[in-house]
Amino acid sequence: MQAVIEKAKKIKLLVLDVDGVLTDGRLFFDFFGNEYKSFHARDGHGIKLLKRTGVDIAIISGRKSKSVALRMKMLGIEHVYQGHENKRQAFQELLGKTGLAQEQAAYVGDDLLDLPLMVQVGLAVAVNDAHPDVKARADWCTSLPGGRGAVREVCDLIMQAQGHYAAILDSYLQ
Repeated sequence: MQAVIEKAKKIKLLVLDVDGVLTDGRLFFDFFGNEYKSFHARDGHGIKLLKRTGVDIAIISGRKSKSVALRMKMLGIEHVYQGHENKRQAFQELLGKTGLAQEQAAYVGDDLLDLPLMVQVGLAVAVNDAHPDVKARADWCTSLPGGRGAVREVCDLIMQAQGHYAAILDSYLQ
């Protein structure tokens, strides 16, 4: 675990997959073709807290969805890459925009599409219910499944490793 904490100390950018990470991976469609997704409030709050510490957040998703765009806008996430099955290209563009190195980025994934980024970043995370090959290549696995608070666990880990969590907790206790 100490190796994971050391990697988390260096993170300045948290990159998230959407389906299976920020959601439980299920896709809901009505008769008109409208898509619905469910996001966990604790994941959103964790993202907001982590942003307050200076860590930037980005989304790279293979699918495109209006509900994702809306939720990311609500969370104030500026770096939103949707419809990018080639996640490497989006990641390289993101690094160029932010001026960060790969080692300063963490990535959270759940399926094989996520592996190309997981092997490039400084901290690779798999959600608890990720594909076994993804979990095998992760530096760390969450205890919670995707869409059920796993992203909050990652945010808390980074804040704890970087020494910000205690002050955030204290702000709620006073």
